Amino acid sequence: MTKKLRVGVVGAGIASRHLTGFAWNRELFEVPVLCSLDEERGKALCEEFTIPDYTQDVETLIRRADIDVVDICTPPSSHFEICRRAIDAGKHVICEKPLFGSIAEVDEMSRFVARAEGLTLMPIFQYRYGSGVQKLKMLIELGLTGSPFLTTIETHWWRGPDYYAVPWRGKWETELGGGLLGHAIHAHDMLNYVHGGCAEVFSYGATLVNPIEVEDTAALSVKMKNGSLASLSMTLGSREEISRLRFCFSDLVVESIVEPYTMGRDPWTFVAGDKQHQTRIDEALAGYVYKEDGYTRQFELFHQALMRGDEPPVTLEDARNSLELVTAAYHSQRTGVPTPLPILSDHPLYRSWLPEDRRSFAAGV
Repeated sequence: MTKKLRVGVVGAGIASRHLTGFAWNRELFEVPVLCSLDEERGKALCEEFTIPDYTQDVETLIRRADIDVVDICTPPSSHFEICRRAIDAGKHVICEKPLFGSIAEVDEMSRFVARAEGLTLMPIFQYRYGSGVQKLKMLIELGLTGSPFLTTIETHWWRGPDYYAVPWRGKWETELGGGLLGHAIHAHDMLNYVHGGCAEVFSYGATLVNPIEVEDTAALSVKMKNGSLASLSMTLGSREEISRLRFCFSDLVVESIVEPYTMGRDPWTFVAGDKQHQTRIDEALAGYVYKEDGYTRQFELFHQALMRGDEPPVTLEDARNSLELVTAAYHSQRTGVPTPLPILSDHPLYRSWLPEDRRSFAAGV
């Protein structure tokens, strides 16, 4: 009989999508309690997803003996502390992006989790599980793509004044960063997911669209550790919203759909250099086995990993790669020079990428 994990959800914003993912995995998860300071939204989610208990006290949720997993869907500045308290209470943790506010916090949490034997912390990167990007991963594993040359990624969305009317958005202390951290992070994670880590980043960033503290437009040039190059662009000032990923290999060109929030899904295009290789590609794709995607698939794989004692499908190292890219981009924007990776403890932004005049708040959390 499959063990059902009991999840306590913290937050009432993006939590609705998490709850849908758990609902699609009813045989694997149940959610007995939700915590939110927003009573109206929290109780509405409890009613919609038949969650029996509601609380505004996160410590009460964390300390419940009947909870196996704490799922954190709160604003970014609270993630580290809630993760620490949940792990300390003996719970597995799922945490939304961006995971934390520095590479130092990722490294500290990695050590903390390692000392807590048998517990797992899984960051959220649900876009990885779209069938388009999964097909590309399959073709790479089959050796059918050839050498990687260039990747281009566009995250061109629209965010107007209403979006930033939410008090914690657009501020360094609470959102921890701008579009690079909170919006393009999923597409950029797929760059790491496909090609591995980055080796060097050069970036321009600007605040052009809204009167906010953080960047809403950026352009990045990236050298990957595998020798390929990448060009990344992000803006929250695109009246037509698109996300597009394009991968050029020696034997194949792969391009995503442009739908902004499900760009990992089909139909992706896979174009080979000649008819014979196109036939091999088409035959391989015909054998692809479709599965659920998004949160549903990531949560399914999380359950599977816990039952087997394996690493989660998205690891702290994956989150570190993602935040290294962000850290390097911010450092390059401020220094005007390329930033090499990895970001280690002697790097000036290792403990925080916040501007100097904003770090006192972070240090006091």
